[in-house]
Amino acid sequence: MKMLKTILKQFAHKPVTTTFPAEPARHYDATRGHVVFDPSKCTSCTICMKRCPSQAIVVDRTAKTWTIDRFRCVICNQCVELCKFGAVSLATEYSVCGTPAERDAETFAITYVKPERPKKDAEDRE
Repeated sequence: MKMLKTILKQFAHKPVTTTFPAEPARHYDATRGHVVFDPSKCTSCTICMKRCPSQAIVVDRTAKTWTIDRFRCVICNQCVELCKFGAVSLATEYSVCGTPAERDAETFAITYVKPERPKKDAEDRE
C-alpha cells in the first residue's frame, strides 16, 4: 500500500525534473559552458598549457598559435584562473559539440602586440 500512495502522489504533483527539450535550460553565473579565447590578450606564457590536466591546450610560441581540443577539455577552470592577462575565460552558454568525425581542434593566431615602453629622454636622467 505504501507504493500505491507514492504513485498517487506523483499524479497530483508536477514533475520534479525539468522538461529540457520543451523549455530551455537555465544558465546561472557559475555555469561552466565552454572556453573562450581572446588572441589579442595572450602573451604566449604557456601557463594554461602546462596546468591543463587533460592537455587540451597547446601553445606554440614560434608559430604564435593557441590550440584547444574541445573533446579533451574537461572545463575545470584551471586555465581561466591562471591566466594573468585575461585571455582565457568561460562562457555560460554551452558550445555545440560536433561528432567524433569532426574532431578538429580549434587553432587561433595570437595577435598580441607588446606595448612599447616609454622612452626615457636625456632630460629625465638629469
